[in-house]
Amino acid sequence: MGSELARRSMVKAAMAAPYLEREEEHDLAVLWKEKQDQNALHRITTAHMRLVISMASKFRNFGLPMNDLIQEGHVGLLEAAARFEPERDVRFSTYATWWIRASMQDYILRNWSIVRGGTSSAQKSLFFNLRRLRARLAQGGSTSSQSSMYRQISDALGVSEKDVALMDSRLSGPDTSLSAPVSSEDEAGAARMDFLVDDRPLQDEVVEGMIDDKRRSEWLQDALEILNDREKRIIVRRRLTEDGATLETLGTELGISKERVRQIENRALEKLRGALVSGNPDMAAMHA
Repeated sequence: MGSELARRSMVKAAMAAPYLEREEEHDLAVLWKEKQDQNALHRITTAHMRLVISMASKFRNFGLPMNDLIQEGHVGLLEAAARFEPERDVRFSTYATWWIRASMQDYILRNWSIVRGGTSSAQKSLFFNLRRLRARLAQGGSTSSQSSMYRQISDALGVSEKDVALMDSRLSGPDTSLSAPVSSEDEAGAARMDFLVDDRPLQDEVVEGMIDDKRRSEWLQDALEILNDREKRIIVRRRLTEDGATLETLGTELGISKERVRQIENRALEKLRGALVSGNPDMAAMHA
């Protein structure tokens, strides 16, 4: 009840707002663009709210609240005001119409159905024109079969017949609640939601893992500074690269035996372990 009263009040205010003459509209647009004059913006948008309301009424058959459609249209109106170039010989209402319609259509596509209908320009055109074209073809008696109707709509909108058929099935079939039972014969009463299992970790676990990984990386970088150049080279090549180098390879590069490489690596690992534990109590607790 409250939302209906708010809508009526909004409509009444919009219809009472004065129209702007072309020259006055231009001057206000210049004031807004060049000086960010909030009063000029308010007068422009207020004068064009009747356009928003008129367009919202054209989309009322999608079953979404008129208040929400009007609000989305107002967002498009503000976007138009921000982008409008008053030096061009175009009325603001003509320019704003596209932005208002686009904002409402995007809102409808996001909220009309759980199943998205597509977001490309061709898919949007199909979504908003399919019913109208189908009704026109049916009234004109120009279609003898569903496939013939799909073909004619496909040609008219420049989309594939497969897309037409898929969109038609989406628009014709009702959304199914995730709480609905899978089968009327299921004694356990299992719902569709019970089968939507996501094995991925929870968001808080993902974030916690990212923070921990970053912290451990910083600890390791600090600890590596205690190693001499040869020790660091061996640890990085053996432990910190995707394809760890072999003892033989490093022995050849450094001019020492592979056994000597192993000894240096073990000594470096002990130095790293000691530095990490002594410098990071949290890590010491993890290894306790």
